[in-house]
Amino acid sequence: MPSADYLKSLFGLDGLTAVVVGGTGTLGGAFCDALAGAGAFVYVVGRDAPHGAARVAAIQAAGGQAEFFSLDATRREDYEALKLHLAAASRPCDVLINGAGINAATPFLEIPDDEWDRIFAVNVKSVRLGCQVFGEEMLERPTGGSIINIASVSSEIPLSRVYSYSASKAAVVSLTRNLAREWGPRKVRVNALSPGFFPAEQNRKVLTPDRIAKVMAHTPMARFGSPEELAGAVLLMASPRAGSFLTGANIYVDGGFTAQTI
Repeated sequence: MPSADYLKSLFGLDGLTAVVVGGTGTLGGAFCDALAGAGAFVYVVGRDAPHGAARVAAIQAAGGQAEFFSLDATRREDYEALKLHLAAASRPCDVLINGAGINAATPFLEIPDDEWDRIFAVNVKSVRLGCQVFGEEMLERPTGGSIINIASVSSEIPLSRVYSYSASKAAVVSLTRNLAREWGPRKVRVNALSPGFFPAEQNRKVLTPDRIAKVMAHTPMARFGSPEELAGAVLLMASPRAGSFLTGANIYVDGGFTAQTI
């Protein structure tokens, strides 16, 4: 069998529908590109309509299929509306990426309640809502489905100055593992992806020169990641063939950050 055909048989997503919550962001956009490139019909989901439209246009220009859907990741009714929209198009969700996220660099004793609550709403509540609304549908199908929750290296190694963010991402990993345990017998795979340092809008404000130096010193590969370097892990977790026995995992793509000690 030619190698291209073999790789497509493992990682191809033809005929599947993928929903990427947070798809209008930097990393979410890369997830959308990867899934569309593998053949999935991708729903680019988020609040930023201009970025969403641009991502859809780029995917379509490359020969892929995509559509933008506006959604507030903290509102259950928005998820329900998206589910109905997919049903009307006869495209049930096969792959769900919960990738909405925000951050803040506030000293611990100065964290206000509204900031903490907002970060947990976007980073954790959104994962719960996505899993509840689309997970229920996946559980009803004999083919199941794949859910990918976006965590962070800070779920394993708490990072200074981002207390709320680190705590929220640890919660995402815990939820992921619990759902994998509960839903594995019904062919719904639930995994987490923990990126290392990938410059994006949500973390640029905390990447000061001194912090960048510390990150580089703690990263064996001594550089930031590029969004497209997350594609392989996403396709592995999304694929019903290559990832068929993968659930409850938290895959780090971090240039060795979590392996570094002294």
